[in-house]
Amino acid sequence: MPSHNRREANVRAITVTEYGATPAMADMATPEPGARQVLLKLRAAGMNPMDRTLASGDWKPMPATFPMVLGADCAGVVEKIGESESRFSVGDDLFGQLLIPPLGSAGTYAEYVAVSEDAPLARVPSGLDDVVAAALPTAGGAGLALVDLLEPLTDKTVLIVGAGGGVGSFATQFAVNAGGNVIANVRAEDAERIRAYGASETIDHTQVPLAEAVPRSHPEGIDALLDLVSDAVGFAALASLVKRGGTAVTTQYVADEEALAAAGITAINFALPSSTELFERVANAVADGSIVAPPITRISLEEAPAVLSPAGARPASGKTVITL
Repeated sequence: MPSHNRREANVRAITVTEYGATPAMADMATPEPGARQVLLKLRAAGMNPMDRTLASGDWKPMPATFPMVLGADCAGVVEKIGESESRFSVGDDLFGQLLIPPLGSAGTYAEYVAVSEDAPLARVPSGLDDVVAAALPTAGGAGLALVDLLEPLTDKTVLIVGAGGGVGSFATQFAVNAGGNVIANVRAEDAERIRAYGASETIDHTQVPLAEAVPRSHPEGIDALLDLVSDAVGFAALASLVKRGGTAVTTQYVADEEALAAAGITAINFALPSSTELFERVANAVADGSIVAPPITRISLEEAPAVLSPAGARPASGKTVITL
């Protein structure tokens, strides 16, 4: 019997009916793959802070469709291929980031998703768990791409602000592996883990302001700043710690590039360059043990709306993955 005949008529997904609406479980028609599309039976969906931002409408990078199925990161198995040749085969275990227009058309907080085979999808390396793979695309891809911007890093000092989260956990390790000396800004409960990743120093900003602590140990300044959390004022203050000729990068898009250029600092407002190749590099690094995935909290699809709510309990560090 063809596999698609065994599928349920409806599938469950977490959606919002409009920007700012409360995320809720919904029954959706089972998607069918069109030409040059694949149908994935999802096994896991990685949660990211940007998922909340997209659902609220605070960030609108592309047109959206409603009901909007939330989520972008995923891992799953190809169950069916639309008409036409494909680079994938039924049974392939894939992972990737499906942040594609219209937003919500390929959301991953769902049991199935139909998506273009040209989306940034990659095969899960042998031996890598799908739950771990689903935690990699946005956080791991950003961590690696951020460090790529700073290469060569050998013997250079880089301050990573927000090192305990998903992106920071990956960026710390990739920076260490590239030869950098990492000063990691983390809360006390994450310090031991981040030092195990190879960070040479950890600073808890709740105990001492970074703008005071860093100059004490590095009066000559630092070579690079990777800031994953600060607002414009906070970023500008930390960028002043960077030496002339150094680089200051923000994932919050708050860098005044002209002002920093005048101070001899290269400022970068980072946007993730999602690609199959980037995700393959991350997954292979985790599969071969040169990078360790951060702690993963596993939840069910039913639990996702509560985690997404403003009052939702969020793990202090690492990643949350929906298992399907």
